[in-house]
Amino acid sequence: MTGSAWDREPLAESPDALTAEAAASASLAAGGVAVEHESEPAADLPAAALSAVTAGADVLLEVNDLKVHFPIKRGVLINKTIGYVYAVDGVSLAVRRGETYGLVGESGCGKTTLGRGILRLVEPTAGSVIFDGENIATLKTEPLRVARRRMQMVFQDPLSSLDPRQSVQSILVEGMKAHGLDTSDATTNARLRELLSAVGLPNTALRKYPHEFSGGQRQRIGIARALTVNPDLIVADEPVSALDVSVQAQVINLLEDLQADLGLTYLIIAHDLAVVRHISDRVGVMYLGALVEEATSAALYAEPLHPYTRALMSAVPVPDPVVEDMRERILLTGDLPSPANPPSGCRFHTRCPWVQPTLCDTERPELVELRSGHRVACHYATEIASGALTPKAIATDLDWSADTPKGNRAVGRQDHLYVELPVNPAPPPVGGGS
Repeated sequence: MTGSAWDREPLAESPDALTAEAAASASLAAGGVAVEHESEPAADLPAAALSAVTAGADVLLEVNDLKVHFPIKRGVLINKTIGYVYAVDGVSLAVRRGETYGLVGESGCGKTTLGRGILRLVEPTAGSVIFDGENIATLKTEPLRVARRRMQMVFQDPLSSLDPRQSVQSILVEGMKAHGLDTSDATTNARLRELLSAVGLPNTALRKYPHEFSGGQRQRIGIARALTVNPDLIVADEPVSALDVSVQAQVINLLEDLQADLGLTYLIIAHDLAVVRHISDRVGVMYLGALVEEATSAALYAEPLHPYTRALMSAVPVPDPVVEDMRERILLTGDLPSPANPPSGCRFHTRCPWVQPTLCDTERPELVELRSGHRVACHYATEIASGALTPKAIATDLDWSADTPKGNRAVGRQDHLYVELPVNPAPPPVGGGS
């Protein structure tokens, strides 16, 4: 292979080989010594004590400095670890009993890996997961199996997570048998019918197979499967992303009804900000393996403090055409940096419209509580919120004039120079002009 691994077409060669070569090149560029990785600064206090919302509350789940790093291997006869993919890199959060905690961020930021790491579906590299006073991260095989009865997951793709060779009855009974809850045929049958009724499916569904259902019905089966063992915590990974809008509303309402009836605690992983706002009590925003902001749903959507969160919120459409036309939109250019080679300092500084020449590219910001229950990882969050710092922008005379309403402009980035781009540029004159 020739040329930089990052510059070649990823579909033409093995993605693993490209990542490994790029990591090896970075190591060689540093004199043959592995580049020191800077993780999220570890807090001195447990996660529950870091926010006014969870301090002293009845916390069911506490995640402390959790890291999930995947090794990059290279070699034929002898595999050598030449780097790591830092999928989750020092996340600390706490979820109260009976609460719905929403986790948002763009694709590739580590949301799903964090959820799987909490349940130990992937093994954490470091950190602790305290579930109802017990550290899940250190449990051996049998104690972990017993503990998992109280922690279940609803997967993103219901079709691929349901065994096509098993009927719905077999799928639901399997978990009950694994945890000794299948005591008698009469009790089991009554429990199955109760579960189907709870998720809005008829009893006749027990004899059918997954391919005989619609996407929304399959997701209901996935929820029923999670409920078979009477869990306390459900991690729902994109539970409605593959469904149409009307079915999304049905599944969201179902989750809320089940929480009210059974006292469930949810960790909802999603990228649909409208869904998260509707269902969540508190929201955490992830970027490149780390938590960059956390607040109550109302506070986060009313006034986001982190530049990345502000950019996410500006992308949410507003149904009022007047407001939509006048509000400022923040356009982020470029893709998420590679988690195998994250930027130094603040990981968002390569795309941030408010980036400053000091601190941003040299020092990793700590997630601190700026307001009651509102934590932010940004060196200049206070200055940005007060308006003391504004996005760097210059006016161009190519597409709009100074009379163009500010709402018709958006803040973008091009070659490290921030420019205002027209959102709705005027059409060129007909029959002449350029």
